[in-house]
Amino acid sequence: MKKVTLESVLDQRKLSTHVYFLLFSLLVVVITIVLKGDYDSWKVYITALILVFLQIEVFIFLGKRIFKNFKTASSPKDVTRIVILRFILFFLLCFIAAFILMITVLYIENWIRYNDTTKVIYNFFHYEFRGWFKSTFTGLSAGAILFVYFLWQDSLKREQKLREENLIFQNETLRNQVNPHFLFNSLNTLSSLISSQPEVADRFVSKLASIYRYILENSRKDNILLESELEFIRNYSDLHKVRDEEKIVLTINVPDPAEYEILPVSLQIIIENAIKHNKATRESPLHIDVFIEDRYVVVRNNLQKMALQMESTGTGLRNLAERVRLMTGKPLIVEETNDTFIVQVPLI
Repeated sequence: MKKVTLESVLDQRKLSTHVYFLLFSLLVVVITIVLKGDYDSWKVYITALILVFLQIEVFIFLGKRIFKNFKTASSPKDVTRIVILRFILFFLLCFIAAFILMITVLYIENWIRYNDTTKVIYNFFHYEFRGWFKSTFTGLSAGAILFVYFLWQDSLKREQKLREENLIFQNETLRNQVNPHFLFNSLNTLSSLISSQPEVADRFVSKLASIYRYILENSRKDNILLESELEFIRNYSDLHKVRDEEKIVLTINVPDPAEYEILPVSLQIIIENAIKHNKATRESPLHIDVFIEDRYVVVRNNLQKMALQMESTGTGLRNLAERVRLMTGKPLIVEETNDTFIVQVPLI
């Protein structure tokens, strides 16, 4: 049996939600009638029922959009500032909407009864404004507290999910990079360089050390300068270039990388995926292009699939996509055509 939550009850895409709102509005009006003991003014209570129902619809609509898409990666200071600003915005918009609804309903009511509609606003401010303000403020306060509670609960869930994904990401990153195959190839290349090209061997060791240092120091972080990430993938590419010569060509065209931030080790995972699943020869090198487009870092490679694909669980890009979604609220965009493979990582 599907679990019924308050969030699902407030889902305005469902017809049942509007029925719940109408029933709740009816309950409010009935309670008001009982408390006042006035059972004769049924026309007034019909108007009140319509007004309460419309206000609930509008308040829920505004609240879900104002308190939606909360970014949990923000600092506590930013979180407080955002919550307060959204709280104020919610109150202002709802008061404006409630005022418009109230005046509109009063105009329609007076027009139906053939009353003078020119004095609707005057009568409202002189005779009804205090009671309207008190009831509207009470309802909005309850609604705002409800949405802040939802926001807090959602933040806790996303924070927990993010911690879990970070642990998976860190483990996957270290497992993929510090593995016997990668280390064997690197040490084998280093062994041959020591005797034949000692100066190149020295640079190779330096870049290899910087790669592992970068992974160990930054894989736990939520974001890092794009400039540092690009330097990391350059070092990573240089290792492959020493071993495979000109079979892999990395081209980076990113102006002002120090102005942007990105998830650490994200670009390396994408480049490793491209190298792993494509063949590369001197005659047909693997071209990997990195550039910025619409607040995304785009990694594009020509598609040269191997005849015999290496066994893959596909967890690398899948885990990265989930982490990107949790950290930025945006998707990791993956596209494949007949001749290219493209992955777009949102900037932070």
